[in-house]
Amino acid sequence: MQGHMIKIDEKDREKIERSGINLDEKDRNGSFVMENGGVTHVSMRQEGVEMMSIKDAAAKYPEYKAKLWTLVQKDKDEYTAAAFEDTQSGYFIRVKAGVKAYMPFQACFFVKQDKFKQKVHNLIILEEGSSLHIINGCAAASYLAEGMHIGVTEMFVGKNASLMYTMIHDWAKNVEVRPRSAIRVEEGGVYISNYIALRETKLTQMYPAADLAGKGAIAKFNTLVLAPEGSVYDLGSRVMLNAENTRAEIISRSISNGGSIMARGKLEGNSPKIFAHLECDGLMLKDTGLISAVPELTTKFADVNMSHEAAIGKIDEEQILYLMSRGIPKADAISAIVSGFMDVKIFGLPKALEDEIKKNLKSLESGGL
Repeated sequence: MQGHMIKIDEKDREKIERSGINLDEKDRNGSFVMENGGVTHVSMRQEGVEMMSIKDAAAKYPEYKAKLWTLVQKDKDEYTAAAFEDTQSGYFIRVKAGVKAYMPFQACFFVKQDKFKQKVHNLIILEEGSSLHIINGCAAASYLAEGMHIGVTEMFVGKNASLMYTMIHDWAKNVEVRPRSAIRVEEGGVYISNYIALRETKLTQMYPAADLAGKGAIAKFNTLVLAPEGSVYDLGSRVMLNAENTRAEIISRSISNGGSIMARGKLEGNSPKIFAHLECDGLMLKDTGLISAVPELTTKFADVNMSHEAAIGKIDEEQILYLMSRGIPKADAISAIVSGFMDVKIFGLPKALEDEIKKNLKSLESGGL
């Protein structure tokens, strides 16, 4: 069943759709839209899944209200403190035990009021044996001169449950973005994070942390970033492998087209019999940019398998010459190499969403990377 068209100003359509949001709700099980500080749309189409504003959930479910601010500390920094003191809204999602969400849900956080500070708190709860894919499309209006987004998200993945959490950012030149996320994964649970940002930002700074609390729990963080001139991306992720047979993987692909990227990753082996791998690859297109890769592994146990790889470089001239020898113009050859480096297939996304990301990347390439 398809939903009604999500109502937005026509001038904002391109920005919102570029962030992975389907305004006609095609191929979506539910939608949540927040503009500036208010919720403008909520819809659901699957039994066994609840989606509502965080304030409605706190009033309806006191037992879930008690989970707020247990994974992310309200005094962690000035931004979590600001969100605690003035949470404007956010979403609550609960998937009941054994329920498999057969299509993704989507949430849009949009800033269109100049100099507005959007403060969000989200709570996701997956009960035992359930599954969910949530697509978070975050964007700012193209005409915005300045703004900020603070997003606190706490996720509880139950026993043998599976959560895919995809964030697609399409902010703007003078917008500051500070997500604060934490995840707890119980026995046999799986958490997969996909982060995609291909356009300008004044500063995006985040460092989500996953606690693998139960045996056999899994966490994967995939990051794909292109930083245009003047943009700053300070990104990382941390996984604490706190039980036997837990597994973690952090994969980061970064391209600097004149912008600055900090790619951090930390894997903590806090139990024997764990497997963890971290991979940071960076590609420099201009000498005016910066990429810093900071991989970190820690453990006190001998019976672990932990590894990391990190590499930063420029496009291989031999690859360009080879493609040109096949009759491909130089600009197209460079675009083809960049597309191969930023292969979204590693994310395992729904094909429709994968095609949309490829389309966005192609538009950037045609504009001259």
